[in-house]
Amino acid sequence: MSKILLLEDDMLFAETLVDLLEESGFEVVHVPNGQSAMDITFSQKFDLYLLDINVPLINGTTLLKELRDSNDNTPAIFLTSHKDKEMLEKSFLCGGDDFLIKPFNTKELLLRIKALLKRATSNNIECIGLLCNDYIHKRILYKNEELELSKKEYELLALLMKHINNTVPKELILNELWSHNEKASDGALRVYVNRIKQMIPEVTIENIRGIGYKLVS
Repeated sequence: MSKILLLEDDMLFAETLVDLLEESGFEVVHVPNGQSAMDITFSQKFDLYLLDINVPLINGTTLLKELRDSNDNTPAIFLTSHKDKEMLEKSFLCGGDDFLIKPFNTKELLLRIKALLKRATSNNIECIGLLCNDYIHKRILYKNEELELSKKEYELLALLMKHINNTVPKELILNELWSHNEKASDGALRVYVNRIKQMIPEVTIENIRGIGYKLVS
């Protein structure tokens, strides 16, 4: 079931949309202002954002720009009463994928949602054996279940998946996972590798002594 975040401050309109979307098989979380939307994206993952533009605290375009700047690539559709060209251009420049001008046909909304979700899924999930990397949400699934990975664990496993059946040098891993301001160590890397191995017992990660690590398909 796809999960949608709805940002809309018109409560009656929001209730109508929530009913429509839930009846169509989506899970919906509704928030009335941009700050609440920002906060909830830190604790929950969504498959799609439906964003009104003129909302309290943080407007929809500013919200999406901040999310995009933090590498959140979740597909987003703006729902707006704005008809001027400048605002429509701004909605795309800040990272929007589509927009609908209010009032709109609900059937058209559903068609656009389904089309965008289909495109996002086909373009942003790569599967290798039992593992699937969801690039949009920065998560990896093992046997269709999401792994509870830290940021570095995700980056490490994604890197090994990218170089499947090839040894990834330790130096490359350390450079990719740690910034210049952080202190990288072989010990910390071994901890991450061992923790990942415990999560994916039917997948082999080989330690190529003195060189690096290899994910074997």
